[in-house]
Amino acid sequence: MDQKKAGVLLSYGQTVLSTVLSLLYTPIMLRLLGQSEYGLYTLVNGFISNLALMSFGLGSAYVRYFARAEAKDGEDGVARINGMFMVIFLVIAAASLVVGGILVANVHNIFAAKLTPDEIDTARVLMALLVVNIAVSFPCSVFTSYITAKERFLFQRLVSMIRTVLNPIVMLPLLLSGLGSVSLVLVTLLLSVVTDASSIWYCVRKLNMRLTFGRFDFRLLREMAGFSFFIFLNMIIDQINWTVDTTLLGIFSGTAATAVYGVGSQLHRYYMTLSTSISGVFVPQINRIVARGEGDGALTRLFTRVGRIQFMLLMLVLTGFIFVGEPFIEAWGGGEYEGAYPIALLLMIPVTVPLIQNIGIEIQRAKNRHQFRSKVYFVMALSNVAISIPLCMRYGGMGCALGTAISMVVCNGFVMNWYYHTHIGLDMKYFWKSILSIVPSFVPPVLLALLAVRLHAFSGYGGVVLFALPYSAVYAVSVYLLGMDPSEKELVHAAGRKLMRRMKAV
Repeated sequence: MDQKKAGVLLSYGQTVLSTVLSLLYTPIMLRLLGQSEYGLYTLVNGFISNLALMSFGLGSAYVRYFARAEAKDGEDGVARINGMFMVIFLVIAAASLVVGGILVANVHNIFAAKLTPDEIDTARVLMALLVVNIAVSFPCSVFTSYITAKERFLFQRLVSMIRTVLNPIVMLPLLLSGLGSVSLVLVTLLLSVVTDASSIWYCVRKLNMRLTFGRFDFRLLREMAGFSFFIFLNMIIDQINWTVDTTLLGIFSGTAATAVYGVGSQLHRYYMTLSTSISGVFVPQINRIVARGEGDGALTRLFTRVGRIQFMLLMLVLTGFIFVGEPFIEAWGGGEYEGAYPIALLLMIPVTVPLIQNIGIEIQRAKNRHQFRSKVYFVMALSNVAISIPLCMRYGGMGCALGTAISMVVCNGFVMNWYYHTHIGLDMKYFWKSILSIVPSFVPPVLLALLAVRLHAFSGYGGVVLFALPYSAVYAVSVYLLGMDPSEKELVHAAGRKLMRRMKAV
């Protein structure tokens, strides 16, 4: 099995593993922390994550300049690029420590309105640990980017899976010892150091990565800055879109409302992971297609093929969550988090369109035409803030989620699809015709689900499982018979044959 296929399979394996562990671990964590302290953690984590913006989008530029340096100057050129990126990120790490220190010193002025004195003290500790974690991540990102550029997805995904398993194992004893939300950040910092050290070891010992520190190429830095500026702008916009709601709730509603929103947002992040876990492995391939001039037809076929697979998986989760999401949240988080169900739906439904098109972002970057998306998302962020403030003041978390949903539908659903078709060269009529051809296959499982929830009240984990297992089976059969094209059915057949061979071997 090649690195790409292994990376995709392990990505989904990690997603499944992470979800299963969360089912077991998160309810315990929520109860040990309490709603107020979990809300405090969500608020501070969202606020301090803004420091990640100090990478200025340069991390996303690495693969592009790696490929160019490798083609032009071989390993010597790559070594110079590695050294240059390391110097840049060491400077950024130092700057982030300074800025973070200023924020920590002024935590009382930032959150005094809605936090108690004890919460202010805890927030100060959380912020300090999170600042260190972000600062360390900057120089280490050079090594993880090098592994991606070398397409060593197997190692990356295995490390991620191990981290996923270790997180609750290390976290629970600290929570039980009474460390509270501080333990969440301590474990995050510890596991980040371990995984970063693993990446450094792998790059140096297995990939023979070299870094050359010589004369700094300011001309190349200016070029990279021009390329990265709109990626950086997009990072700012994404950060606004995904943290503005918790910040507004912290200002206007307090930690309890932030905690409820945090649970809905966490489910939304799990949903996004189903899609984003696959897109990363296609970055090098997309850059090669563009560099070789293979044409927009090849990009459209890849864009559509990946989008169809993502759509089938996402709709299984989304439709199932619509039917039994409410009892799932009650069992998972507790009755006090029931308000997270409509919040999760308001975030999950509109994000489905950009999720099935997320390799389009890499296509734009490979063509150096990502500037328009940044401008569109800038407008989306401003509209999100403008809409969410009055909605938050009136409807709390539901209002915040609704403001985000409206801005996503307009910008992602309409404007970006127009741009893909008219300026990027992707055939969006072909894409949507292919996507919509899958929709009739959803009718049988949805009709059966409607009948099931009318005849039986599903509650608790048992009820969710009782619904999910037969629903997933009916969905899979219906999609296979009515939705998949011959090439997708062949993928299923190939996977089945491989599984049978392994079972016979055992």
